[in-house]
Amino acid sequence: MKKKPLILVTNDDGISAPGIRALISVMKTIGDVVVVAPDSPQSATGHAITINSTLSINKINIDPDVDSEYSCSGTPVDCVKFAVNEILNRKPDLCVSGINHGSNSSINVIYSGTLSAAVEAGIEGIPAIGFSLLDYNWNADFEPAKSFIKKIALQVLANGLPEGVILNVNFPKLKENEIKGIKICRQAKAMWMEEFDKRQNPQGRDYYWLTGKFVNLDNGEDTDEWALEKGFISIVPVQFDLTAHHAIQQLNSWKLNETK
Repeated sequence: MKKKPLILVTNDDGISAPGIRALISVMKTIGDVVVVAPDSPQSATGHAITINSTLSINKINIDPDVDSEYSCSGTPVDCVKFAVNEILNRKPDLCVSGINHGSNSSINVIYSGTLSAAVEAGIEGIPAIGFSLLDYNWNADFEPAKSFIKKIALQVLANGLPEGVILNVNFPKLKENEIKGIKICRQAKAMWMEEFDKRQNPQGRDYYWLTGKFVNLDNGEDTDEWALEKGFISIVPVQFDLTAHHAIQQLNSWKLNETK
């Protein structure tokens, strides 16, 4: 009998978040599932790791059909590192992260704990996917995404991914029959126009809330933002080699090695 694939599931919204529970329910139909996820929300932690304090891991049992569930006091990246080095006795066949409550399209990939967990798995040589839904509501409806998640995960298991590449998958907030399909996209050029909301506590001390507005600077019809706006699921292949290869030739033209 063919061995079931081993699937590592994590996220950044916390192990009890509805998004990860929905993702687990899909992965259980594909393979053997091990869950290692933060014990509390870790949104926008990026690729942070815990080095200045201790980590704690607790084995828990939220889903009776999943034998191996662990909550971790650290970041999403900590969860992947711990799973690979301490919990699993072999490398997973797939790592899935999410389903994130909210968008991780465009520049948001830089800040996302969801995507960073997938990237860390990719660094370890594990095929990895980050899934996000464009709905920040804690009680968001993840049902429309489930059949597509299964299809994408099975394709990755069957075909693998190019070396050094993970997938960033975003779902529009639509009913399943309203989703127009899947688009392979590039990351849209966009940014956050940010400001700090300054307030005072009862003791008269200033404190700040970071606020901002997302601004899409890209009119291309091949971007994740365009696809999501038009009702498609976007898939962006993301690499963790941050070298700007196109800039090497220009920098080599600089007179860096000349002496006075």
